[in-house]
Amino acid sequence: MKCLRRDISGALCLFIPLALSAQDKSDEVPEANPGRPTVTTPATLTPVGYLQFENGALYASKSTEFSMRFGINQVIRLAVTSRIQLLELSEPFVHSTGSDAPGAKLGEVFAGLQTVLLKGDERRPTVSLSYIRRFHESTAPEVDIGTFRQSALVLVSGDAGKFHFDLNGIATEQAGGAVRRAQYGQTLSVSHLLGPISVSGELWHFSQPLTRGNAVGNLWAASYSLKRNLVLDAGFDHGLTGTSTHWEGFAGFTYLLPHRLWHEQIGRAHV
Repeated sequence: MKCLRRDISGALCLFIPLALSAQDKSDEVPEANPGRPTVTTPATLTPVGYLQFENGALYASKSTEFSMRFGINQVIRLAVTSRIQLLELSEPFVHSTGSDAPGAKLGEVFAGLQTVLLKGDERRPTVSLSYIRRFHESTAPEVDIGTFRQSALVLVSGDAGKFHFDLNGIATEQAGGAVRRAQYGQTLSVSHLLGPISVSGELWHFSQPLTRGNAVGNLWAASYSLKRNLVLDAGFDHGLTGTSTHWEGFAGFTYLLPHRLWHEQIGRAHV
């Protein structure tokens, strides 16, 4: 009898850690998929059913529209399926000096969706399309990229050796009073992991149809995964043309809520 108790106790000692380990893996929070801090947006989506918040602050100086601009920005992402993601973009607070409308303002609000056309693997990139529309127009001055009524994006993300790349082609509708003109942009971000830190370098270009100029910039940033669902970031951007914002500095974080908004329905066949 004592031998049987020892055998049962030994079996439980082996089984309980294995069960707890399996439970931990099944309850593990998925990784966040940050869209910040680069101008480029990744083609891949966030984990399905999890709200992701991307919050940050941006300080900009020496632009054709302002001498100083400080803004708080936020992006909310929610993938409702493995191919469709909803987006909300806003600036809850903007303060500027040396502009036509200085002082504190509520920034603009946008909403849209992103859909995956081609899911990537080790040999091919992920390709997506995105559409975004403005729902609130602000009098706060904009950075050199300007603002838009609506935009369409082609997004490509993949890996090349030890480097990850995100590529965007962008077309927007810009408005200046009764004038409507098309704007075109291209962005390329390349990142590389250095231990727990991801370092990103980016080149971007946007036409400026209302002023017949071009904005070109070079961005450098670093992000650190504090947890699987919490990523911190900081960096700077330097304008390379006379109509580009001279300097921009930013910092923020991406946080994926650890609880799924709905449960997956698992169907089982009955024999």
